[in-house]
Formats: sequence, C-alpha cells, structure tokens
Amino acid sequence: MQLEGQVALITGAGGGIGAAIADALAAAGASVVINDVVEEAAQKVAAAVAAAHGVETMVNTANITDAEQVQAMVDEVMERFGRLDILVNNAGITRDGLLVRMDEQAWDLVLDVNLKGAFLCTKAAARPMMKARAGRIINMASVSGVGGNVGQANYSASKGGLIALTKTTAQELAGRGITCNALAPGFIETAMTQELPEEARAAWLERIPLRRPGTPEDVAQAVLFLAGPGAIYITGQVLNIDGGLIM
Repeated sequence: MQLEGQVALITGAGGGIGAAIADALAAAGASVVINDVVEEAAQKVAAAVAAAHGVETMVNTANITDAEQVQAMVDEVMERFGRLDILVNNAGITRDGLLVRMDEQAWDLVLDVNLKGAFLCTKAAARPMMKARAGRIINMASVSGVGGNVGQANYSASKGGLIALTKTTAQELAGRGITCNALAPGFIETAMTQELPEEARAAWLERIPLRRPGTPEDVAQAVLFLAGPGAIYITGQVLNIDGGLIM
C-alpha cells in the first residue's frame, strides 16, 4: 500500500490504459479521480476500482481542452480530498492520415487534446502540489513522439511536444519537490490497436524484439513505479514501454 492516503487524478481513464492505471494506483492504496468525457465509461471504471480495492473514487467529465473546466476539476478534487498528489496526463486521441492529406481540423483536434490538455491539467494541478511541496506528474507520450510514425504527423507532433513539456515542467517544479516524467508506450493492445488490419499488426510485431504487444497493465506498472517512493529521485525522463522497439 505504498500510495495509501494519496490522491491520483487520471485523465482519459474511462477504459484501456487509463483504466489499468486507475486500478494499479488504487491497488497501491491511492484514492483515484477518474476523468473521462464519457461519463458512463468513467462511472464503470470507478465502480470496478472501488469494489476491487475499497478505495474512495470520484468521477469527473471535464473536457481537458477547456481551461475553466480543468480548473473546476482540480478545485473539486481539492474540495473533496484536500490534496492532489499524482497527476497522470493520459487522455489522448488519434486522427491519422498522411501529412499531405491531413486537414487542419484533424491537426488541431489532436494537438488540443494530447498537448494542450496536458498543459492545462499540469498548470492547474501544479498549484496545490507547489503548496504541498510534493507531487508526481506523469505524462503519457508515445514512441511516435520519439521517432515519428508514417501517417501520424499530428499525433507524433503532439507526443513529441509532450516530451518537451515534461522536461520543462520537471525543471520548473523540481525546487518544490515535484517530479515530472513521461512514458512512451509502443504497440499496446487496446481497442484502438485491435482495429488495425492483421497485416499491420503483424508488421508491428515483427519489429518488436519481445515479439508480443504490450498490455495496458504493462504501462500501468510503469506509472505505479514513477508515482511511488522508488522514483523519488527521477525527473525529466522518458521511459519507453515498447518491448525493445526503440533502443
């Protein structure tokens, strides 16, 4: 129960990786705030986590691209729990397409959710963390943000930007006892990847030395490590969770 008494806010936690993160942090004793724009999905995750681990949960449906909604979410967390120890900027979307065919709407939407959303949540969460002189911020980047990926100019740019935001946040907040790190998942088995054609899946697996896709639980365990006492002296880093895809 290494996180007992702590409060974690996870964005985009209505399923997939976010739900696995919520479960892992709750299993370690943290109260969890499940943020997702799909309320039914968030409620389902919150109920499952509370039943499995007996921790207090809260659901919030703030749109993380809206500064007022994000601030209201953090205010609600502080009113309910009186503290915010861990922020996991997990929410993200894709709108894939080749660069020359990508319209501005697809570009703007992905950058808004994946990068601006993380910026707004970090800015709002930083204030109570700074007052407490402690906190963990964990950003969900991607191997696409490290090495790029064909058909994902918008997604790769957003995740590359998130890595840069991670490093700057780490530098600015270190003096207040707050760490900020990023994870860069590779091919993770989620609803999104299950929609890929079989030949595309096979091509991905051929490039992975461990010869299997990752699972949401693989990513969640890395989040748990960065949120826990064992990572107290780690900040500004990017940890690839990719089975050796990028070395």
